[in-house]
Amino acid sequence: MILHTIAEVREQIKEWKKQGLSVGLVPTMGALHAGHKSLIDKSVEKCDRTVVSVFVNPIQFGPSEDLDKYPRTLDADAEMCKNAGVDIVFAPSPKEMYGEGHIMSNDFLTYVIPPYFYVDKLCGKSRIGHFDGVCTVVNKLFNIVQPDFAFFGQKDAQQLIIIRKMVNDLNIPVEIISCPIVREESGLALSSRNKYLNPQEKEQALALSKILYNIKVCYDKGVTDTRALFETAYGFLTPAHSLEYLDFRDENDLEEKTVADDNTRVFIAVKIGNVRLIDNILLGEN
Repeated sequence: MILHTIAEVREQIKEWKKQGLSVGLVPTMGALHAGHKSLIDKSVEKCDRTVVSVFVNPIQFGPSEDLDKYPRTLDADAEMCKNAGVDIVFAPSPKEMYGEGHIMSNDFLTYVIPPYFYVDKLCGKSRIGHFDGVCTVVNKLFNIVQPDFAFFGQKDAQQLIIIRKMVNDLNIPVEIISCPIVREESGLALSSRNKYLNPQEKEQALALSKILYNIKVCYDKGVTDTRALFETAYGFLTPAHSLEYLDFRDENDLEEKTVADDNTRVFIAVKIGNVRLIDNILLGEN
């Protein structure tokens, strides 16, 4: 089923709950790829019913970001979901989610604003208000779908940590399931924004995963000083790469690390041409 209204989704969820069925939610902005498919597969495997939301959320985009250009491929997304065993694709309009005039009137919408300590770094440092928009829409989706489980990819690790914090702080009755990053054979992390890369830029984008893998190799050999680990990145960067950040943070609370340990996650963001890419790796994972 492709449903476009909150009322339709709630009606169906109510029927499932009456039957004692478990519900999984995979929140997406569409343009689905194999990374999303891995989340969907996990939900279909674990839950009796699966809902995939397809919604390009306007309030998480900044004034200079790619809201209008963000790929919208609902027909293809719905076909992938159908083949994967999804029960509902929830594809609301911005008006359905936020009401009339939500973008023009800042006082028209109640926002969920995460703690400053979690958002004043990494992607939140350059994307002011981004995580306010993310937490607000995810909280609304949780209220609409009332899932037992919600599935998020580790590629957006800062987002995952913030959503876990929100769920804990607000006592939202949903279990957050994190799923591993899915990569191309080359090592490039799958992203809807990879579609914007030309062949040369796609080759240049491999620097992100190479930097992360090399840092892990150095860590596994005993290097724990994060400054020394940071400096290993320079061998992979060229004038084509605009490094936004390469940070070493605690896996649970995003506290900065000066000495790496198994609980350290390394985050990287690089702009190649007009495309901003992110990636990360946990140093303690096998």
